[in-house]
Amino acid sequence: MTKLILGPEVADAPPAGDAMTSYDEQHVVTYMRLLQAESEGADWSEVARIVLHIDSDREPERARTAYQTHVQRAKWLTEQGRLLRGPGSA
Repeated sequence: MTKLILGPEVADAPPAGDAMTSYDEQHVVTYMRLLQAESEGADWSEVARIVLHIDSDREPERARTAYQTHVQRAKWLTEQGRLLRGPGSA
């Protein structure tokens, strides 16, 4: 696994597909923060600003899309077990 970076820059949308990518590996902390914030009922626009570094007041559509797609990716990775175990794990 690559070195974890706290708060790396995010793309407007995470990668799609059925394989964990280097982007996913670099954003493990981001994904975990998003999932925790969602479970605590945090406001998505505040999460977008703090975790994704996207100002939802200036770029509401971009912030909302980035938030939603990254949360979906985080859920997919955790539901598939790849986020915690890594690719190829049993």
